[in-house]
Amino acid sequence: MWTRQHRERNTGRFIVPGLTVLFLSYFGFHAYHGELGIYSKYRLQARAVELQAQLDAVRSRRIDLERRVQLLHDGTLEKDMLDEQARKALNLSHTDEITIIRSSDWAN
Repeated sequence: MWTRQHRERNTGRFIVPGLTVLFLSYFGFHAYHGELGIYSKYRLQARAVELQAQLDAVRSRRIDLERRVQLLHDGTLEKDMLDEQARKALNLSHTDEITIIRSSDWAN
């Protein structure tokens, strides 16, 4: 009668722990770097702070423009404001005036 002898291998003991390490590594990596991971959360928070700063700047600019438009409405029309806007639009000034051009004036 033939008997086959099997030698116990040590590699069988490492299969389950090896698969466990690969499994945890894969999901750990995606938990940190994935689309909804921890790192993405920090990037979204930084982007939210940046966009909030832009929103605040736009709101303050809008309030300033609304105030200036309010000065041009009928009944509250100020001659100085009308004169300033007309000169800016036509790019004209009197001969006895000194004109100082600021960079913020060109953006308006």
